[in-house]
Amino acid sequence: MSTGSGADSAPAPTSTHDSTTAESDPGTAATAAISEGPAPTPTPAWRTAEETGVTSGGGTAVTPRRTKPESKIESRPETKSRTGSKSSKSTSKTGGGTFSSLRIRNYRLFATGAVVSNIGTWMSRVTQDWLVLSLTGSAAAVGITTALQFLPMLLFGLYGGVIADRYPKRRILLITQGALGLCGLALAVLTLSGSVQVWHVYLIAFLLGMVTVVDNPARQSFVSEMVGPDQLRNAVSLNSANFQSARLIGPAVAGVLITSVGSGWAFMLNGLSFLAPLVGLLLMRTHELHESVRIRRGKGQLREGLRYVRGRPELIWPIVLIGFIGTFGFNFPIWLTAFANEVFHGDAGMYAFFNILMAAGSLTGALLAARRRSSRVRLLILAAMGFGLLEIAAAFSPSLWLFSLLLLPIGVLALTTNISANTSVQMASDPEMRGRVMSLFMMVFVGGTPLGGPLLGWVSDTYGARVAFATGGVVSLVAAAGIGLILTRVVGVRVRFDLRGGRPHMRFVPRERLATAA
Repeated sequence: MSTGSGADSAPAPTSTHDSTTAESDPGTAATAAISEGPAPTPTPAWRTAEETGVTSGGGTAVTPRRTKPESKIESRPETKSRTGSKSSKSTSKTGGGTFSSLRIRNYRLFATGAVVSNIGTWMSRVTQDWLVLSLTGSAAAVGITTALQFLPMLLFGLYGGVIADRYPKRRILLITQGALGLCGLALAVLTLSGSVQVWHVYLIAFLLGMVTVVDNPARQSFVSEMVGPDQLRNAVSLNSANFQSARLIGPAVAGVLITSVGSGWAFMLNGLSFLAPLVGLLLMRTHELHESVRIRRGKGQLREGLRYVRGRPELIWPIVLIGFIGTFGFNFPIWLTAFANEVFHGDAGMYAFFNILMAAGSLTGALLAARRRSSRVRLLILAAMGFGLLEIAAAFSPSLWLFSLLLLPIGVLALTTNISANTSVQMASDPEMRGRVMSLFMMVFVGGTPLGGPLLGWVSDTYGARVAFATGGVVSLVAAAGIGLILTRVVGVRVRFDLRGGRPHMRFVPRERLATAA
């Protein structure tokens, strides 16, 4: 399914992010009011491995106090299937493995439709960026296009989460996916007729953003309804792998179409590609979906969601970190067009080649994430720091081959950071709050693009593409290091390094435990 940005990749004008949520009193009251029978008591995210009986290799962050961060986030026993059986039982048959969630029929339909529309999305993304650059000759204009698409998410993103929590998500997606297809067809008609102007692209980008406000939280939280909590992390990772697989194909096809028959046909194929997810949604067996907890219309639901996130460290810190990285570190449409056009003096084919390399790295990161069974804070922090360092190194690469080579690990760490934050937030959220929490996540992740996109586009035009790319890397690195420092100083833990098997390991441990070990 193609919309928004997020889950899973650099923000794109029409991208999908599968790019795949306070105070305890309001959340508890909401749960009691709408769930059947007594709600199960979730395991606090701050409890230690000894208390919960969960162990993991490589050391686990253990914290006996509520104010300390967790290193492993557990899924909550939350939903029942619409046939009445518990979701944990209905999904246990799928077993483990990299592709385990694809054994679920509804998710297979969802993924099949998504890969078709994602190919169209990436075709449109590359074509749109190159079209704007051709019409204006300005990297800042590319940034403005991206900013206009994500401005609605910044302004109205939280309201989209309330809608996603209130209405059936499958029905919402049928409407939003159809609207996204119509936007693609409109841009195709304007381009093929020869009347397209840059303000047309700006307007359609803004309309796409308005649809994404509702589509993004609905689509991301709909994943748990298809697969249940046991397969949630795997499904979110496969959504990202799906998106990045299409990223390998879409830019290559776009490069061929732009140079052979023109940009309009790429936009046309993108618009038609949304038929695939619409068919997939219509063919789903609704009785096999896991029953979601929908909230009734009422006052204060937006504020309730904000309070819920504010009071939970396992939600707020991943969201803060992904906000900095999404605003400053994921502006690849600006940087890659500038490097292809200005630094290495290439054409649309070179820009498409850069996107393919990023996609190959991102696909690798998504598949590696699908194999992991848990989400760890330390993985998120280290991946974000590595991502920032590699962006700085790529910015000052003296040759085309070295720059191209560095795009691969940048893609790996970009997806590792995104998926780790996304799944951590989803798995730590109560089901009746997940739509609002994910809308906040996506609002912070892509909503910063209207600020970061034009700013870094201006830096690129004024000081050069290398300085702009390095700026994004520096901000990402400093943000990751700063949040790591907050965890060690404010929350009450320290970073502990040790060697096991000849390899360095890092973990967060309570200060009192560190003192005892010393």
